[in-house]
Amino acid sequence: MKFATFNVNGIRAILGKGFADTFRAIDADLFALNETKWSDDSPGSFPFQPEGYRTYFTNSKVRKGYSGVAIFSRKEPLSVHYGLLDGKYDEEGRAITLEFPDFYFLAAYVPNAGDGLKRLPFRMQYETDLLEYLNTLKSKKPIIYCGDLNVAHQPIDLRNPKQNEGNPGYTKEERERFSRLLENGYHDIWRERNPERVQYSWWSYRFHAREKGIGWRIDYFIVSEGLLPLVKDVEILDQVTGSDHCPVLMEADLDA
Repeated sequence: MKFATFNVNGIRAILGKGFADTFRAIDADLFALNETKWSDDSPGSFPFQPEGYRTYFTNSKVRKGYSGVAIFSRKEPLSVHYGLLDGKYDEEGRAITLEFPDFYFLAAYVPNAGDGLKRLPFRMQYETDLLEYLNTLKSKKPIIYCGDLNVAHQPIDLRNPKQNEGNPGYTKEERERFSRLLENGYHDIWRERNPERVQYSWWSYRFHAREKGIGWRIDYFIVSEGLLPLVKDVEILDQVTGSDHCPVLMEADLDA
């Protein structure tokens, strides 16, 4: 199976930039979108519903044009869950989990710590609740967790680590929480396969950052221990444009 995750920075905007062609070219069995910014939560309203896929989406109920996650699946899942435990954070449209016979697929758009780190406490609580949720799922079957996780874990994961120390996405607190996630039996599969490689998945729109190679790696595939032997390949598709992020693609010997 092929799995993809892509922060599209607005589904309407990227549809005008050839996203349908990108979607077909990637040809994933499960394709997650982050930051869709889609406000209409009525069934069937999502503006991209590709043929041959089932479409699942959630959005922010507290602020229009904000956050939002969608998943397109070729196979019908056994169950669909929105938010974390007890639906927490679904009011901001942060997460969707699809259950299949042999694994869970969790797509998430992790909260940004915000200007002046004003949402860092909220972000830290989210990380606590996320780990509890992941461990609850993992007690039942293996997990694929993906999305814009809004953290550059190590200095190699961003172009200017010294200048960005303490900034959102590169605070000590956020990086430590990511380390704690890995210590609980989860694997940043791209970094494990590419320990010395420098490649990014997000670039600021300012100062021609993408053209200059000034980026961050903040989009991930995380897998639980049991799936490690099944992962065949994982790629950052940084040649794909249309957003300030690029897609990440993973292939694994799994069958939904």
